[in-house]
Amino acid sequence: MDEAGRPAATGARLPAAETGFSAAEMGVLAHLYRGELYRSTVWRTRLDTTTNWAVVSTGLALSLTFADPSASPLPLMLVGLLVGVFLFIEARRYRFFDFWRIRAHILEVYFFGPILRGERGRRDREWSRILYRDYRNPVLHITMAEALGRRLRHNYAWIFLIQVTAYLGKLIIHPVPITTLDEFWARAAIGPISGMAVLLCGCLFHGTWLLIAIVTANSRRGADRPHEERPERDLVLELARSGPPE
Repeated sequence: MDEAGRPAATGARLPAAETGFSAAEMGVLAHLYRGELYRSTVWRTRLDTTTNWAVVSTGLALSLTFADPSASPLPLMLVGLLVGVFLFIEARRYRFFDFWRIRAHILEVYFFGPILRGERGRRDREWSRILYRDYRNPVLHITMAEALGRRLRHNYAWIFLIQVTAYLGKLIIHPVPITTLDEFWARAAIGPISGMAVLLCGCLFHGTWLLIAIVTANSRRGADRPHEERPERDLVLELARSGPPE
């Protein structure tokens, strides 16, 4: 009996900080995870879209440049500038994709992870407070330069390499191989702009991308983190192949 004469509660309720998430709260967090995963998937699809634009534009430029012996290599140069614009657009999209992906990863590790280990999430964990502050004051976690470097190393470096190779091939061997260096400069010239000036601008253009890719490779997130060696047995693959017990 309490002081007022009412029956005492049969079960003592633990403080909220010591209890796990309720079923309703776990359902809310599961829906939150689905939302974060959906948004990261949407932005990942947008990355594929700009990459497709760059590939299609490069293919079109190659067709125009090599379609006729008298065709100019100018389309390859113009498409190189256009692909640079696509790269900036994709780097911006990658920053937002990285933003949503990190939130989903936090929920996977700190919310679903304990559940998979047979534990229950706790309210007093620091991860939930950090995630709450990120919802209050969202901040992108990767710089524009780092995003440019990542997209260059993964996709656009190969597109630019194809463009440079095709451009040099057009100057050197198409429609017939050159015989003198003066002929090489003459083929590279665009109107009143000398071939040497055109090639110098091209070296500066592609050299800038190369510099960004190299510099950001050393400063990328997680570069100094030790990586575990590849195990001899892939336990996840074995688990997937074995299936549930009968």
